[in-house]
Amino acid sequence: MRIALNGGAYTARSVIANAQRCVNLYPEVNQADAPVQYTHYPRPGLTLVGNAPNGLGYRALYRASNGACYAVVGTFVYYIDQLLNFIKLGQITSEVTPVYFADNGLAIIIVDGTPSGYTIDMSTNSFGTVSTVAFYGGTRVAYIDGFFVISRPNTNQWYISVSLCTFAMLTGGTAFNSLNIATKNGYPDPLAGLVIMHREIWLIGRLTTEIWYNAGASDFPFQVMPGAYIEHGSISTASIATQDLSTYWLLQDKQGRAIVMRGNSYQGGRISTHAIEDEFSNYSKISDAIGFTYQIDGHAFYILTFPTANKTWAYDAATELWHELAWTDANGNLNRYRGCCFANAYGYSLVGDWENGNLYALSTNNYTDNGTPVSYIRAFPHLLSDGRRVIYPNFIADMQVGTDDGSLDNSDYVNPPVISLRYSDTRGVTFGNKIEQSLGARGEYYTNIQFNRLGMARDRVYEISWSSPTKTALNGAFLTSYASKS
Repeated sequence: MRIALNGGAYTARSVIANAQRCVNLYPEVNQADAPVQYTHYPRPGLTLVGNAPNGLGYRALYRASNGACYAVVGTFVYYIDQLLNFIKLGQITSEVTPVYFADNGLAIIIVDGTPSGYTIDMSTNSFGTVSTVAFYGGTRVAYIDGFFVISRPNTNQWYISVSLCTFAMLTGGTAFNSLNIATKNGYPDPLAGLVIMHREIWLIGRLTTEIWYNAGASDFPFQVMPGAYIEHGSISTASIATQDLSTYWLLQDKQGRAIVMRGNSYQGGRISTHAIEDEFSNYSKISDAIGFTYQIDGHAFYILTFPTANKTWAYDAATELWHELAWTDANGNLNRYRGCCFANAYGYSLVGDWENGNLYALSTNNYTDNGTPVSYIRAFPHLLSDGRRVIYPNFIADMQVGTDDGSLDNSDYVNPPVISLRYSDTRGVTFGNKIEQSLGARGEYYTNIQFNRLGMARDRVYEISWSSPTKTALNGAFLTSYASKS
């Protein structure tokens, strides 16, 4: 019989309900006449394309409206040219807080959650400090209808610049007016941040969210959208990210926290599962969560990393399914994903490394993280037969085999890459030792990944894993089984 994989990661609060782990693999829906409904593909690998000189971790990547790319690495602000060279522009004083960019076609503003602000002249790349005249710093900055809009740190206030202000106005003290300030007034919770979606301002507080629009008034142009109010805020400023007409964030409200929300059409909806939420509840800290989005091959991903917990999760808007992201260290341990920010610039899908100055390009044809093979893990659903013991003569993984990305040498014909199988007869609580089989040498497209004489169990969970830099795809498995009378 065929064992289909019809979902993403779902390890329930009790493993006897579900123990399906999915690491570095994302499901894609097939056409109706395909052999299976879902095929699992390796997530994009990380190809090194540049390196910031100071070697510190990234805090932001930004593609400006003119196509230019900028980064904050450690405390240094860089312009990244089309050859992916780093040109240092200046330095900011804060060291660890997330950093956010916005531009109006003339100048860029950078905020970092402190009272300070920084600016770049887009015509010359001159770097400067935003004047403190009527400037209060910001947790987030965005652009709409000619105005910079900024959320004031540790308050429920937000404010705007004058229309189409220049670098000279930002550094000279004429870009802001003390009267151009407003309050998120639906509930007095402080602002976690703000974003622009569909030419409207989403003010995401710590407990609630409200939406404002440009009403064209002469004194202060923005007004609250009547009836557009969401009873959920965010526990983490850095978790807030947008994709198309959706905004994502890690929820906090008057009733609880640790749910992932997606907001669109003036409403917020839960997209996390009970299993994901139970996972989050076991983390010692979730307020440091960092989120960003990217799109590749028609899949729009929301990436959510928990630095303290050393874990990363990915939500695929195309399938509405979750999977884990991880990189493998020298000891074989899985750690949080190396990318912490994203920009689509110069024809590359760029991500910055949270630990060092490495700049990577995402590639679906690269099956490594900067040369280190990616670990892929997929657990299968529980297999039961009305409580009776089941005999398992063999298990055959239904995978694409015999291909690679060209990085394997001739020795791989003699020693081809391997795949491992292990299984649990304790309902997913513990697993036995791994059993290895060949993934096929190059050209061996009909390699039969078969594991034989697998014993018997009343409730079995299989798990396969591999970490070879080869092109693979997983459809599921074929299983021969016989139910006993007891």
